[in-house]
Amino acid sequence: MGLLSNKQFRNFFLADIISGFGVGLMTVGANWYMLAQTKSSKLVGFYLTINVIAGFISAPLAGTLTDRFSRRVMILWSFIGRAIPMIVIAGFFIINGFNLYVMYGLAMLTGAGWITYMSASRSYIQSILPAELLGSANSFVEVSLQVGMFIAGAISGVILNYTGFLAILLINIAMFSVGALLILLSPKDKVDSDAIRKSETGFINGIRYILTKPVVIVIGILSVLPLLVTQLFNVSSPAYVSNLLGQNSIVYGTADMLYGIGGLTAGIITSWVITKINKKRMISVYFSIACIVLILLYLGRMVSLMYICTYAIGLSNSSLRIVTNTVLMENVSKQYMGRTTSIWNGIAQFIEIFASSWMGIMNDKLGANFGFLIMFIVMGIGLVISLTIRRIE
Repeated sequence: MGLLSNKQFRNFFLADIISGFGVGLMTVGANWYMLAQTKSSKLVGFYLTINVIAGFISAPLAGTLTDRFSRRVMILWSFIGRAIPMIVIAGFFIINGFNLYVMYGLAMLTGAGWITYMSASRSYIQSILPAELLGSANSFVEVSLQVGMFIAGAISGVILNYTGFLAILLINIAMFSVGALLILLSPKDKVDSDAIRKSETGFINGIRYILTKPVVIVIGILSVLPLLVTQLFNVSSPAYVSNLLGQNSIVYGTADMLYGIGGLTAGIITSWVITKINKKRMISVYFSIACIVLILLYLGRMVSLMYICTYAIGLSNSSLRIVTNTVLMENVSKQYMGRTTSIWNGIAQFIEIFASSWMGIMNDKLGANFGFLIMFIVMGIGLVISLTIRRIE
């Protein structure tokens, strides 16, 4: 808790909560809005595909700029660069109503903004805190993300049901504006010019650096899998609630809220657990939990079961992100952290480019629960890899 007395971290922590709230609201809102307007899981999957393509294309530039310039400035522009175009998009919807191509533009905007924010924010944490606090800091970050996300999940269904998607856009604009103000009030992080010159800031050099670090390769692969499952879950969940369970946006929003509460639980407990249990064992346990609940979702047809399993998925995925991010920060030099983060996030985005569209098509053909079977297989691969690696402290 002493981290909250650190002015740099406290302001960032608040900005991260606000960012998570905006992103969570947009994720739930845009997915449901697309499904309601188009009646097609395929188009929901295509929307998410465009989102991840934008993130993938932006990843090299985002990582390189993060390692070359102030992380604080990059975070600031990731907020402003999303808020201003959203004002234009909101104005278009007020005048013209729903437009599929404008939604695709929104997908590109949010994808590029998110990948830039992730690279800059995780590098910012590493640059302002000592190594012994990184585990706790990553737990706090997960708490901030999930607090924002589960609050968004709690109210997004109600907002969509009673006011519509425009309100979600306007709230996002307000959240990113407040986040930018908080980052402006945060002290600058120090940029080590000598280290930057020695590291050779090109993106290819970042890849070469990773290839010299076996532990970074293995943990990077494991860090990608929960990100992929989260994306596939976003594709499958709306149709699962609407078509198989026969429920409305409020049930969908509640389930998304429980995912966030699971992530919040992970953030609260993992900062303590990570100091008591070997990280390799933690990774294996959380992959096992994910496998169990995903196969239950594939087989089940109850709202209560979905609530329980969604909570458990949030718990396991968030815990895995905390542990893998901590291991990466402990093993990656500061001048390479931006590129390392963007490389692994970019790889996740590249896989999601194909997986999201394919998942939407297959859900339309085979039923929305099919997605949970694929997610079970993905997390099963993670479990096997975690069991075969020798040791992670």
